[in-house]
Amino acid sequence: MSRNTSGVGQSAARRERQADHRAHADYTGGVYGSMLAASVAIGAGSLGSFPRAELVLLLLLTSLVFWIAHVHAELFGARLAQHPPDRRLILRVCRDEWPVVKAAVPPAAAIAVSPLLGFDVRGAVWLALCVALTGQVGWPVAAAQHAGASRRLMAATATVNVLLGLVIVAVKIAVTH
Repeated sequence: MSRNTSGVGQSAARRERQADHRAHADYTGGVYGSMLAASVAIGAGSLGSFPRAELVLLLLLTSLVFWIAHVHAELFGARLAQHPPDRRLILRVCRDEWPVVKAAVPPAAAIAVSPLLGFDVRGAVWLALCVALTGQVGWPVAAAQHAGASRRLMAATATVNVLLGLVIVAVKIAVTH
């Protein structure tokens, strides 16, 4: 009987830890990853023979490199001074920073399906940029909502990110003209 009770206790403790993690979810990686994907899309003007495939790889590989950089910075920038990282901490930081990569997937998918939608390469780049900017606005609004922010604060964060998105679009226009 005590064996069953301890299993129930462990399960409840695990659910509590998961709920606590969700309550303290950090959307920073998603915001950063969306901005990164938008920046990659604007710089993709000189692609080679297979521009769509190259752009998909560029988006995904760049996000992986930045994910590794984020994990490294978190583990060895902030944590190393406190204590050496163990396996559990490394896995947690890798998981916590994964939204940097996840944010690049929708723009990469947009590039991949763009031929089915009738877009040429230039249109595909614009589609990826729009998808990335949607994520750039969506992630912080979701974070604000998750944190219980007021509608006014959610509108403010959306506005700031739309303005940042317009700066990225302006750079795209300046780079391509």
